Amino acid sequence: MSLNLQLHNFRLTTAEILYHLPDYPKLLQSYIWQEYDQAPHFPQLRKFLDFWDRNLDGKLHSVQVAHLPVVSPGELRHADIRLSLH
Repeated sequence: MSLNLQLHNFRLTTAEILYHLPDYPKLLQSYIWQEYDQAPHFPQLRKFLDFWDRNLDGKLHSVQVAHLPVVSPGELRHADIRLSLH
């Protein structure tokens, strides 16, 4: 399923959403959202943030977005150190 989405220009997108607590507006709380979405407009994230704004009490403070490139190869690294245990 995820490969099919990636082939249609969807990317695994993670957003850290900071929002004000309703009872303590000077405090910020963090919420992590993750879904396959299309960069650079991120329609799924925008839909979620619109839902948040309409239905939830916590006022949004900021949103930080990160995403992976489409179908990237696995990363292979060799260890720089060798340890032995007795």
